Amino acid sequence: MSKIRRQLSTNTSSSAEPKKLSDIKEKTGNLYESIAVIAKRANQINITIKEELHNKLEEFASHTDSLEEIHENKEQIEISRAYERMPNPALLATTEFLEDKVHFRRNDENLFS
Repeated sequence: MSKIRRQLSTNTSSSAEPKKLSDIKEKTGNLYESIAVIAKRANQINITIKEELHNKLEEFASHTDSLEEIHENKEQIEISRAYERMPNPALLATTEFLEDKVHFRRNDENLFS
């Protein structure tokens, strides 16, 4: 089971819960910077999930049509449904960020001075 799937099953509900903006801002000192960090992490999670799904569905790829394809198609549908039920990557990233599981670094150079 992948790291993302284990995380999903252990500590994250599939519904969105309101978060205090002050809690999000507190981590970096700037709300917009915190949101940028969360967005980048959400993108990483999304890429990982897509790759995992693609690899699982690739196992069922066949280039010939047969009666067995119908049975395989049911398995593909079940895998796809399982991934559809997963929480949104942005929710996962926000949870990780608030639990200090996201490591980020700030570029100290001031580009606008």
